[in-house]
Amino acid sequence: MKKLIFYAGIMVLCINTTLAQQYINQQIPLIGSEAPAFTAVSTHGETSFPDDFEGNWKIIFAHPRNFTPVCSSELLELAYNQDEFYRLRTNIIVISTDNITSHHDWKAALEEVKPAGKSYSVSIKFPLVADPTYEISNSYGMLDSQVSPGKNIRGVFFIDPDNKIRAFKFYPNEVGRNTDEIIRTLIALQTHYRDNTAILPANWMPGDDVMVPYLEHEEKENLNKTGSDFYSLSWFMIYRKND
Repeated sequence: MKKLIFYAGIMVLCINTTLAQQYINQQIPLIGSEAPAFTAVSTHGETSFPDDFEGNWKIIFAHPRNFTPVCSSELLELAYNQDEFYRLRTNIIVISTDNITSHHDWKAALEEVKPAGKSYSVSIKFPLVADPTYEISNSYGMLDSQVSPGKNIRGVFFIDPDNKIRAFKFYPNEVGRNTDEIIRTLIALQTHYRDNTAILPANWMPGDDVMVPYLEHEEKENLNKTGSDFYSLSWFMIYRKND
């Protein structure tokens, strides 16, 4: 019986590795391109992307494996910040190549954890999508074909209400993502989406002044004058006050 279980495990590993190797030449969808659609089973039942999230911003959050330390810390941080994402009209969609049973078990286990500094455990309200066939991960170029074949890398895709990819970030397995930075990036993207004349400088934080790529004639005439909304550090660095 032990030999049978051992050989069955080897067979599953070989099948998974073979599936992953089919996607070695995957491509990452570029900024400005349409976010790939998918339908898959999740902890919320069947999830159809982007139809289930129409009109909202979306963040696809991929992780390498359930029940691993760094991934668990990331999911808990997302859960503790999920109300802030919803306030920003943004849906979180978590994806990994684990199966749906593992997702349900991991979600239940995480909801019993109370991290240091927190006075309560948290319910995870966003869906965990199962991608055991690698189809979704491949369509987003998120399969790790070098370090951990058959697993996702730590990928984050920011997708606007028009279903266009606005930004993406990849992290190695050993480094967890910063939720505050994800929220900052999201708000920056939303700021530009509402006003495409606003561009966001280094270290920009919500509420800070924004930069502008050009000025209209009247704005140039009033640049740096008392009462003007515009000021410059140089002819090529122009800011607009955030009143």
